[in-house]
Amino acid sequence: MGLTLQLPSPESAIALAGEQQGNLKLFAQQTGAQLVLRGQELLISGTDKQTQLCQQLIYLLEEAWQTGQPISPVDIMAARQVLNAKRQEEWQDLQQDILATTRRGEQIRAKTLRQRQYIQSIRKYTLTFGIGPAGTGKTYLAAVLAVQALLANEYERLILTRPAIEAGEKLGFLPGDLQQKVNPYLRPLYDALYELIEAERITSLMERGTIEVAPLAYMRGRTLNRAFVILDEAQNTTPAQMKMMLTRLGRDSRMVITGDITQSDLPTSQTSGLAVAQKILQSIEGISFCHLGKGDIVRNPLVSKIIDAYEHYETKK
Repeated sequence: MGLTLQLPSPESAIALAGEQQGNLKLFAQQTGAQLVLRGQELLISGTDKQTQLCQQLIYLLEEAWQTGQPISPVDIMAARQVLNAKRQEEWQDLQQDILATTRRGEQIRAKTLRQRQYIQSIRKYTLTFGIGPAGTGKTYLAAVLAVQALLANEYERLILTRPAIEAGEKLGFLPGDLQQKVNPYLRPLYDALYELIEAERITSLMERGTIEVAPLAYMRGRTLNRAFVILDEAQNTTPAQMKMMLTRLGRDSRMVITGDITQSDLPTSQTSGLAVAQKILQSIEGISFCHLGKGDIVRNPLVSKIIDAYEHYETKK
């Protein structure tokens, strides 16, 4: 069986095909169909089941490619999971929920259904835990929502923090004063800010204390009122540090805790504060735990394969 899809514009054809027609190769890999693009005509061939599945997959992504918005391999894999789960209606809602637009004009939205659930939890709950592997958008999506809320005057301050522990390195070995020492640890948080706000405005907001990016130790003894607070890399907190941070939550504030329990850089004898919090806070009303998985990784698809390989190696060992 074969069918032909007439694409509305050269831009839509380029967006659907991807760089060096990489998307078409992935469509073929995921459905078993064969795809050939000739100008604005897309020819799909294969068995009835293969061509119908391929057509369904392409139409799930129509809202993006029809307007020339780039489609990534992550988008295709996420759409494939939606078809497997038969949750197409939820996918349409996800596509229409645009969180923000970057300074480069790119639209930011959830790319998977579990990412959308995470976003909904942040919007609904006072305290949300986002737990999952690297690349699932835990910190980035939380920072996007925080910036949007700050710019809408829903909160007076945005506070971004993380423990200064990384992969066996010690702050004392790094050059510079304390601020210079901790900046590399906080860089991922800065990166999310720069996607949405001009560098000059970030500097101004930080000078006024509206945006604060600081190591976790700076939070002790404070009460954070009217603030949107993000604690990143929470798997590297001790139970005492986690309790300290959670009890900083003040009036009219919201907090998001992100981390990957499998990637703790604490000494092997030290229990992760994130793991302890997950055990003892599950049943408390007003707290949401969102678990993201390998299927939610939105970095290079190779990241998912790397995580799989390490899990297989560690299981065998």
